[in-house]
Amino acid sequence: MEKSEKAKGVVLRKTGKYILRGLGVLFLTLFLIVLFLYFAMFMICKGPSEAARNLFVLSVRETSAVGFLADMFLSEEEIAAIEARPAEDIQGTDTSLIEFNQPSANGDGPVTDQWGYTDDDNDGIIIVPVAGESYVGKMMIVLDPSRVVLGCVPGALGGRGYTVEEFAIMNDAVAAINGGGFADPNGQGNGSMPNSAVVVDGKTYCGDIGVGPGFVGIDSDYILHVGFTSTSQIEEWDIQQGTGYGPVLVSNGEALDPDSLVSGLNPRTAIGQRSDGAILLLVIEGRQATSLGATFQDEADVMLEFGAVNACNLDGGSSSLMWYNGEYINNCASVIGIRDIPTSFVVLKEGVRRNG
Repeated sequence: MEKSEKAKGVVLRKTGKYILRGLGVLFLTLFLIVLFLYFAMFMICKGPSEAARNLFVLSVRETSAVGFLADMFLSEEEIAAIEARPAEDIQGTDTSLIEFNQPSANGDGPVTDQWGYTDDDNDGIIIVPVAGESYVGKMMIVLDPSRVVLGCVPGALGGRGYTVEEFAIMNDAVAAINGGGFADPNGQGNGSMPNSAVVVDGKTYCGDIGVGPGFVGIDSDYILHVGFTSTSQIEEWDIQQGTGYGPVLVSNGEALDPDSLVSGLNPRTAIGQRSDGAILLLVIEGRQATSLGATFQDEADVMLEFGAVNACNLDGGSSSLMWYNGEYINNCASVIGIRDIPTSFVVLKEGVRRNG
């Protein structure tokens, strides 16, 4: 009996030693990884390549969760100089550039638009994969712009947010993307408070926040406007659906000055409109091995490639999602799950008008 107890004691002591050794190896490995990452970031921020430094700083500063990483190595003045972008004098939207000219179905066959993209299932929505050196994503072409409205629960603003899927379901929509930005202190906001005014079916909410240069709105003629400078333009331009984030990517057929589109690599979402009225909804994946992300310039280039006359960046990062026919069709960048947000652009079923 005593021998048996001694044997158990020996086994327990050996097991304890193995566990301690294993934990020691684990902690040492983690320490070395952290040390490696620290020195890697140090070399990027303090090394000879300004391009690498700027890309790193802009990428991390565009997310509230890890923006502090740049602060570890650079002063506020240095960071401000990297983030500085010249202000663009964006003119109001030239509505004459939009002439509604949608392709019509030829019997039961698929419809091909002026740019050569085909609506294989004739649901009025075309999904096209996009790719660049550092990213992959999807462009959704909505042939009928009257189907695109803002998903929002005005009574919940400041209280709680909803997911892209929830906004789609609430509106009995067939597709949706995330919308404007929102207050997100320390990356822990609840996605309820927008950081710009919001317009839903012609009614303005949170107007005291203002519009800023990144506001985007759709008027009663289904023309998408960019280049807002004042909330008064919401009424002046008869905006029915609108939210904001920015920056503006394309204005009246031309991309903005590249200096004003300097940014890091991150997941992106954008909305635009072609000259035939079709609405362009772009979502680019990021923070993944297969897709690091895109810059604002990348977004502008893609929008121009697809014929955008006007386009604006929306909220990105962990919010960037595209939902279509009952499921998300891109990978979410968030490691903690789908985020709640205050607004979403949703695509209604064909023939449906939410506001009558």
